Amino acid sequence: MLEITSVNNELVKETVKLQQKKYRDKENKFLLEGEKSVKEAFEAGIDIEHLFVLKEKSGEYNYLSEKLILTNEAVLKKISTTDSAPEVVAVAFKRNYSLKDLKGAKKVVLLENIKDLGNLGTILRTSTAFGADAVVLFGMECADLYNPKCVRSSVGNLWKIPVVYIKTFDELQKTFLNFERVATLPLAKDYLKNFKVHEPVLVMFGSEADGLSETLVKFATKKIKIEMSPSVESLNLSVSCAVVLYKLFL
Repeated sequence: MLEITSVNNELVKETVKLQQKKYRDKENKFLLEGEKSVKEAFEAGIDIEHLFVLKEKSGEYNYLSEKLILTNEAVLKKISTTDSAPEVVAVAFKRNYSLKDLKGAKKVVLLENIKDLGNLGTILRTSTAFGADAVVLFGMECADLYNPKCVRSSVGNLWKIPVVYIKTFDELQKTFLNFERVATLPLAKDYLKNFKVHEPVLVMFGSEADGLSETLVKFATKKIKIEMSPSVESLNLSVSCAVVLYKLFL
């Protein structure tokens, strides 16, 4: 079993590079930090290349024994993006989806130019919990699905439903032309509580900073808002998603 204890080791240096998006894209790999993330990725069938683990904790990862690299806290702190070093950090291969993975989907969530990694991870978890068949990340400015913060905040739900990037409106229009397309807007006239969904349906959310673009507002066949106290201007994006998806998908 390989043992690495130097932060200057070449494999450690290559692993540290995966903290950056350009290297994740180049290598088609990403980081898994902590016992829970590693176990959930393994159970989801994610291909794990190798994992750095504290020597005294190695027995807990016998299911990946041939891929273990024994190490120390200094190395784990170097390759991890968390404030305190976890007991294990793994390198895994991305699971890439395409438009083909949307075939047969009846309930789809769209996030336009979402930038907040915590929100993205939470919405992926929420979408899975409330029965979405897929999530679409639309636009050129969407956050990176495999950023370590997003991986952690999705709490193992990153690989349970397809997550597909669509960058152009032409591609989006072609894919969802026959769907009911629901825009969530704070100034919409119709309330969520009165809306009856018809499948297949695409539910569209904009970023907290900018909301839905005018292009997607015009693309919508229905526009709805959440009824709430007038003393509150708006909800966090991930909270809004949870409310809407609970009502429409369950």
